Amino acid sequence: MTMAHHRRVFVLGLAAAPATLITSPLTAQARTIWSVDEAYDALLADNARVIDVRSREEWLETGVGAGVWPISMHEDRFPDRLFAAKALAGPRNVGLICATGGRSASLLRALRQARYEGYVDISEGMLGSRRGPGWLAAGLPLVALDAALASMPEELA
Repeated sequence: MTMAHHRRVFVLGLAAAPATLITSPLTAQARTIWSVDEAYDALLADNARVIDVRSREEWLETGVGAGVWPISMHEDRFPDRLFAAKALAGPRNVGLICATGGRSASLLRALRQARYEGYVDISEGMLGSRRGPGWLAAGLPLVALDAALASMPEELA
């Protein structure tokens, strides 16, 4: 190969690079960690469901993400409700969000070890983490806990 040919390949590679950096919704769905923006976009497009696994006290303090199902991992029947949410989601992924990504990451790890699929970690959390600013700082919409509970499917109550 000549030097000119090497340069052309490099320049063509640079020109193609931005296209590979853009994350499509389908690419996001294939990963197991999502940003809050990816999760919210998936909710709006009806491509995912999201569960907030924090405590009732945390929901009361900050509110719940709009369209997010509050199902606390600190309350009775959590596994039943988690799997019912996945059944209701059908082929869509179920995002797991907590305050800063610790609980959702642990829960995802346990689900994967048990060979459950279709769950993703929204690791920024509601309050932010090293992965990003979080739902609140990103300015994504919130609803009061009573509104979030009232909008949940009956099977998750």
